[in-house]
Amino acid sequence: MLMLARSLLLAAAALLPTIGLAAPVHTGYQQPSPAVRELLDAAPLPRYLISPDKQHLALLEQRRYSSLEELARPTLKLAGLRFDAATGVPAGTPQIQRLRLRALLNPEAPERNVELPAGGLIHSFSWAPDGQRFLIERRSDAGNELWVGETASGRLRQVPGLRPSEVLAPGELAWLNAHELVLATIPDRRGAAPAAPRVPNAPVVQESLGRASPERSYADLLKSPHDEALFEFHARATLTWVDLHSLQSRDLPATAMFTSISSVGEGQYLLTERITRPFSYTLTYDDFPTVVELRGRDGKLLREIAKVPMRNGIAIDAVQAGPRVFYASPNKDAAIYWVEALDGGNPNARVAFRDRVMRLDPPFTGEAMEVQRMPHRFTRLRFLDDGQHALLTEEDRQRAWTRTYLLPLRGTQSRPLFEHSVRERYRHPGTPLMRTLPNGHQVVQTLGGDNILLQGQGATPRGDRPFLDRYSLRDGGVQRLFQSADAPYEQPLLLLDPQHLVTLRESPSEPPNLWLRELNASGYGAAQALTRSKDPTPQLRKVKRELVSFKRADGVELSFWMYLPPDYKEGERRPTLVWAYPLEFSDAAIAGQVSGSANRYLSVAGSSPLLLVLDGFVVLQDATMPIVGDLKTVNDGFLEQITMNARAIIDKAEELGVSDPKRMAVGGNSYGAFMAANLLAHTDLFKAGIARSGAYNRTLTPFGFQSERRSLWEAKELYLKLSPFMYAPQIKEPLLLIHGEADNNVGTQPMQSERLYLALAGTGGTVRYVLLPGEAHGYSARESVGHVQWEMSQWLKTYLGDPRAP
Repeated sequence: MLMLARSLLLAAAALLPTIGLAAPVHTGYQQPSPAVRELLDAAPLPRYLISPDKQHLALLEQRRYSSLEELARPTLKLAGLRFDAATGVPAGTPQIQRLRLRALLNPEAPERNVELPAGGLIHSFSWAPDGQRFLIERRSDAGNELWVGETASGRLRQVPGLRPSEVLAPGELAWLNAHELVLATIPDRRGAAPAAPRVPNAPVVQESLGRASPERSYADLLKSPHDEALFEFHARATLTWVDLHSLQSRDLPATAMFTSISSVGEGQYLLTERITRPFSYTLTYDDFPTVVELRGRDGKLLREIAKVPMRNGIAIDAVQAGPRVFYASPNKDAAIYWVEALDGGNPNARVAFRDRVMRLDPPFTGEAMEVQRMPHRFTRLRFLDDGQHALLTEEDRQRAWTRTYLLPLRGTQSRPLFEHSVRERYRHPGTPLMRTLPNGHQVVQTLGGDNILLQGQGATPRGDRPFLDRYSLRDGGVQRLFQSADAPYEQPLLLLDPQHLVTLRESPSEPPNLWLRELNASGYGAAQALTRSKDPTPQLRKVKRELVSFKRADGVELSFWMYLPPDYKEGERRPTLVWAYPLEFSDAAIAGQVSGSANRYLSVAGSSPLLLVLDGFVVLQDATMPIVGDLKTVNDGFLEQITMNARAIIDKAEELGVSDPKRMAVGGNSYGAFMAANLLAHTDLFKAGIARSGAYNRTLTPFGFQSERRSLWEAKELYLKLSPFMYAPQIKEPLLLIHGEADNNVGTQPMQSERLYLALAGTGGTVRYVLLPGEAHGYSARESVGHVQWEMSQWLKTYLGDPRAP
């Protein structure tokens, strides 16, 4: 018997070369072309952070890339979270390299360069509510630290002995006033983390007793009792009061696994949410059982508001039947709000109202009262700064339609303000302009009592023109206060007073800078530059960019952004990459709406395919790939519609005279990678493909994907039809697969690329599989993004031809 087994193994091994399974290719990290390398290594532009009092400006420069050393740090992956094993700081936290402060409205005022603590990783800048101070954190070898800065001087001081807990609620601060706050900290003397047993002492057992529980394919779930103990050890935190004047801190009598901490009213109460056992091996931490509690500002428990059970047994698109989504009022009333389902959480139930908003008032001894019923599913509650109203938003999932109401917090019922498709761009009313209260809460800014301010992208068929509107809550009247010209592109950020507006202005040749604009009855007055950031990538200004609109065979409007290399000459037909991401629409008119603007400053992320233009390729970026139909069954036509889209894109590129249809590749990231693999499997339109961090076998995501609401067993033929893995023998074009080794996105675990590679290699396909060490769904290390650029460029040169070859 042993001899037979050995013979079978040897026979199987002998077959490997005949089915194309090659040995690993050890190349090391490769660098892209000098032109791409120069752009990757350019200095980052600063972020502009305006203080809540509108007087100060922080210019924040963050490190563009992680290091391989950072990716290799010991990281715990528990309950859907990833965090540094030594300090609890979330993995991938951006590092602050430089911080400068200055007066907002005086560009000639001297800048104060904040001397950051040496060593460690500086992160998590935030303003105090009055703008007089700011906070940063430092991850050091000793732990995570909290530092307080004075805006006037830029001087930093560490809060002694304090170790912020970042595992469950990173950056969560409950401001009691402008200088007092409560945050979660690592408990003193918590001891050593639980050690893994050297020898397993019991089997791991899970059970489901007759109740359906459709769960998405999450990454980093708990897998054992030791994982549970480790998660609880790192997640437990103590509520700690801090005074920014004296830097004194005091632990409050509350230690638990807190996921949320909010101040209530004017800081007289705290609303907390904490996780409890039992944990789950199929859900992430935010679906674990939760207890919502009201506490005094001293941390003492006043009342239990709700016990939210584990979120299992919930159908796709359904919600829990009991209380959910809790809000602490930012107003003097100090009320607590939450939402309850009136349809049992079942989206298929036929009911007049699906949800209702509840309110519990001080002294919190009575029963909660109903504030508002909604015919559709609750989405969001935004409080106004008048203390009397809120904006209540619901969504009709069947129509992909959203509606916003003005909700009086006391007395009368709400009334609708505006409604539109979820994907609407051209007629989108904008989103409310917010401001910060002394208690740190963000509220909708009102103007003159009966108006709110709405800022929007101002999408048009010719591109975006951002705007700022004054919207009357009394009669729905709209007054346009500002709209960007065609050029330069200008986004309204902050209304200082009725006559002065701060904008973010940019053009194809100028990077984003803050400007101060005068507003008057006759239009826009003088404009003054508030910042003067220089262009760090002038070489990109030579790239030619154009928005191209056209139609597919059934009349649906499509578009793409065409990028031509700096050395492109009129009439040349270059090898071309089409890069796209499918989106579902219920309305063909909305599917064709254009996004973006040709008048914006061109900046490119490290892994962007746009950098391929510097190697001579034409890139058709953001090529629209709409899937139109009834949202319940829209994916039934997925393959037919992406094929129709692709044909129209190729035909338009050929018509423009920039592309050779015989030398075109298709690519995408995540769902775009899924699209690219399907196009190669079911059409002969493209000569090569690039698929990054995708999912290719839909039987591994059996309870829905993207907007698909049916499970594998409800739509088995569809799941198989849309799995390019099942059609591996049909993928004859060369396919480059790239995946992060530590991909934590739902449904796109590295196994997806690994199995597709094995399927293609085993059936004689031409395929290359690149697994990036330590990288997640996106790629962050300089070595990784450089290597990705090299891989994509070499792949296209190999199978489409070198665009600069004679």
